[in-house]
Amino acid sequence: MRKFVLAAGLFIACVAAAAHGQGYSPAAQRVLAQARTASGGAGWSYLRGWHETGRQGGAPYESWFDTLRYGMRIETHEAGGLHVRGFNGQGEWQILLGGATTGGDERVAVARARTDAFLGAYGFFYPGRFDARGEYVGVRKRDGRAFNVVNVKPWGGEPRELWFDSRSHLLGFIVDRASPRPSTVQLSDYRRVGPLQVPFRFTAVGDPPGASDTRQVESVVFTPADRNMFSLPRSSGPQPVAEP
Repeated sequence: MRKFVLAAGLFIACVAAAAHGQGYSPAAQRVLAQARTASGGAGWSYLRGWHETGRQGGAPYESWFDTLRYGMRIETHEAGGLHVRGFNGQGEWQILLGGATTGGDERVAVARARTDAFLGAYGFFYPGRFDARGEYVGVRKRDGRAFNVVNVKPWGGEPRELWFDSRSHLLGFIVDRASPRPSTVQLSDYRRVGPLQVPFRFTAVGDPPGASDTRQVESVVFTPADRNMFSLPRSSGPQPVAEP
């Protein structure tokens, strides 16, 4: 009987969590629902993957994100060669310039990668797919505009403040207060891609930004990616990095 009661309690708790968007408060859900509608509405439901190309500080990059579950791969063609960073939902890994690899389940690196994968897939628009919590912070003013701010934290990740324009309901800023030095990224240059409105420019603001602080998107294609892309190739197991 006791096992039955415990099982029933667990089932009710799971149903309640799903009903509340995996931990999103009702106020946060309202803001996110408005933003989702403004940027494509039902169009977000048809996505199975996200493939993007562009330039990060002038360097060409190509990235893939899984919009169904955690998965990220970013390839950057830097002056010294190709740098690859990935996350498969459990471990974070990199292929450094020259071919040396790193990877594992180190907590800080995994938390940052999980957060980047969550934001790259616009996981806050899928409260039933990604385990995250969200709370409404309130209205904040910036550059003469009002923003509805939601603080979102994916499970095992880092919190981020998402600032949605109170008029357009589009995401205008992402604020990272988890780091020792808070940072802000501005999202702009929204364009229509299929059924969605998505930003094509990401600019670090606060301190005078340099060229390396700007990401300019050149193309976005909604296509599923091979899940193998998100894990470190077995032939490239972690190798020691030579001391400088």
